[in-house]
Amino acid sequence: MRPQPLAACLALVVFMPFWVAQANPQSATPTPPAAAPAPVAAPAAAPAPTGNPDKGKVLTYTCQGCHGIPGYKNAYPSFRVPKIGGQSSQYLTQALVEYREGKRKHPTMQAQAQSFSDQDIADIAAFLSTLK
Repeated sequence: MRPQPLAACLALVVFMPFWVAQANPQSATPTPPAAAPAPVAAPAAAPAPTGNPDKGKVLTYTCQGCHGIPGYKNAYPSFRVPKIGGQSSQYLTQALVEYREGKRKHPTMQAQAQSFSDQDIADIAAFLSTLK
């Protein structure tokens, strides 16, 4: 059996008393109209976690293999690898979240980002944004 759309279910609940009253007029008792449902407040967005640069330094150890953070010496000079040290925290956070969600395409970065929690990403961004 196919589930009914929400509108059809709502119509059944709202209009069912009227259909029953028309089918059996002797047992019909006046019923008050259904009250409009109260608007549901949208859930508040959780505040972004505050990054800890000390924890971020530990988490960025593997980043050095490609991004070569100390002095920005790229380990792979023949490949274009972006400089991440000194970037803004907002940019770094957005980039890592987009890799994790698959919106940015790079297999290695997607695999790395999928292992990070929101707090890990905040910590990484806090550390990398402090580098010159």
